[in-house]
Amino acid sequence: MSKATSNTTTDHDEIRRWAEERGGRPATVKSTESGGEPGVLRFDFNEPEDSLEEISWDDFFAKFDEEGLALVHQDKTKDGSESRFFKFVKR
Repeated sequence: MSKATSNTTTDHDEIRRWAEERGGRPATVKSTESGGEPGVLRFDFNEPEDSLEEISWDDFFAKFDEEGLALVHQDKTKDGSESRFFKFVKR
């Protein structure tokens, strides 16, 4: 059994690759948008969630950098399968 470890990054290419490898799309929580600007950032996996609105990667990363965020993510679970665990944290 391997150990589950998490990584932290601000690299746009790494973040996009991690999300897309898991079927993730950049999204914002609908109720947090303001004046056409994205609100709270999320990734939407598989079937679109009603509470999320898909946004472009450009809009996603503009908000990501504006808010000074980093992505904490896990590549594999303890049993070695692909993980979708992530959270956004302040840099």
